[in-house]
Amino acid sequence: MAKTPKKLVQEVVGGEPYEYYPLGKYIVAAPGICGGRPTFKYTRVEVQVVLDLIASGESLEQLVENFQGRVPLKAIEETLRLAASLLKREAEAAAA
Repeated sequence: MAKTPKKLVQEVVGGEPYEYYPLGKYIVAAPGICGGRPTFKYTRVEVQVVLDLIASGESLEQLVENFQGRVPLKAIEETLRLAASLLKREAEAAAA
């Protein structure tokens, strides 16, 4: 069963319009930010960059420190849960 696409959310942040599709609590796809690739809400930090840093051995605590709190630990943990969920769905679809 296909998931219903999330609706576009429109906000004003720092006096500027900000539109995004929520992918989680902390992860969004904002059409005007980073080509619409998933980023952490209210940042230009791409989720893929964080996943690549984790894959290269960076600890979650190091990431939080390096991003100076702009990407909280809960956001990184959400990234890992969403990535795991996507892999599980892909594996199930491939086995079907």
